[in-house]
Amino acid sequence: MNSKIFLLGLAMLFLTSCKKETPIKVTTDDFCAAVDTVTGIMVHDIFSPPVASRIYVYPNVAAYEIMAQNNTKYESLQGQLKGLDSIPKLDPKSGVNKNLAALIAHIEVSKQLIFSEEALEKYRDSLYEKWGAENQKEFDVSKEYALKVVDRIKMWMGKDNYKQTRTSSKFSVYSDQPGRWQPTPPSYMDGVEPHWGEIRTLVMDSASQFKPKAPYPFSTDKNSAFYKEAKETYDVGNLISEKLIEVEKNPGKPIPEESAIASFWDCNPYATVIQGHMMFAKKKNTPDAHWINITKIALKKSKSDFETTVFAYTITSIGIFDCFISCWDEKYRSNVVRPETYINQNIDENWRPQLQTPPFPEYVSGHSVVSSCSAIILTSIFGDNFSYIDDSEVPFGLPKRTFKSFKQAAAEASISRLYGGIHYRAAIENGVVQGNTIGDYIVNKLKMIKE
Repeated sequence: MNSKIFLLGLAMLFLTSCKKETPIKVTTDDFCAAVDTVTGIMVHDIFSPPVASRIYVYPNVAAYEIMAQNNTKYESLQGQLKGLDSIPKLDPKSGVNKNLAALIAHIEVSKQLIFSEEALEKYRDSLYEKWGAENQKEFDVSKEYALKVVDRIKMWMGKDNYKQTRTSSKFSVYSDQPGRWQPTPPSYMDGVEPHWGEIRTLVMDSASQFKPKAPYPFSTDKNSAFYKEAKETYDVGNLISEKLIEVEKNPGKPIPEESAIASFWDCNPYATVIQGHMMFAKKKNTPDAHWINITKIALKKSKSDFETTVFAYTITSIGIFDCFISCWDEKYRSNVVRPETYINQNIDENWRPQLQTPPFPEYVSGHSVVSSCSAIILTSIFGDNFSYIDDSEVPFGLPKRTFKSFKQAAAEASISRLYGGIHYRAAIENGVVQGNTIGDYIVNKLKMIKE
């Protein structure tokens, strides 16, 4: 009897040892879910738009560099992005699952860039447990390689001047100099990221490579270009307010399209609510988060494979990153007063914009630069007339909007700043030119797809 049990056990052990473990499957949906998880944490942690761009780009580059290893279609970014080199080479016989390693690297680099590390660790650990149960050997070897790449990416991103700018001087406000930016209600925050133009660019040769033309000279003369621009913002805001009053008088009447557009593209993580003596922040997307979500929408609609997914996220986030450096370089160089301040001082002291004014100088419009660049990049991937339904703001209580193309969406995002009362037209139009130029430059400069 004992010998039979022994032989049965031996047979089961033999069969178990001969069982072939199934490769771990990592899909487009898995990668998109990881990006969404990071976005959710970013909204909770309240990062500025420029800092958010940094949180997106480095994890995507880490994933892309793994995906590009021994790849017949995609080219490494080493030598193409400033300072990026010495990514550990992948032995094709190592048994590493590249999709798995890419996703692990994305999560691990993201963890270095956020505040709420525990939230991401919880998400990561649940995936690690699942993957280990599916194929421990493949998971271990893939993770080992991923962490080597992560170490190299950490060294690279540690040299982008971000740490140095954390201890740089605050932005100086001189209230006795008209035309200079001033803190705005309701929170009167200091200027955000005044030294972002000092961050290392990735593709542009410098922050000022695509410097826009100068803003109109400050003036309170009613015949000046500056005054006329402010008056336009004031008049547009008043017209929208009148339409909103009509909506209040006629329940069921739709809100003005201009108001809907302004709200949809608000994307101000610093928006605050005041109740009595209490002030607290609303939880909102950043403009980069909005366009990263549009990237996901396009990937899902086009049923893109994993490699296309990583490529699209990476090149889009690279464009957004360089755009914020270029835009912020101009913002703190020209240092233009916001419409709310100018109008209150020179036209109507009681006027308020529909949107809360973000805490940084006016010129140029960040939405215009980032949206225009993103549209150029996404169009290069998915085509010129790629229609889609944008649900990016649904989690924040706003309805979906439908677009015929990325460029139509970018144009709407840009003009939304005039409707919202937070920009002058010149900052919008010149921001569009700047964003288009950067987008074209990145698409043509980077050689990510092999010929």
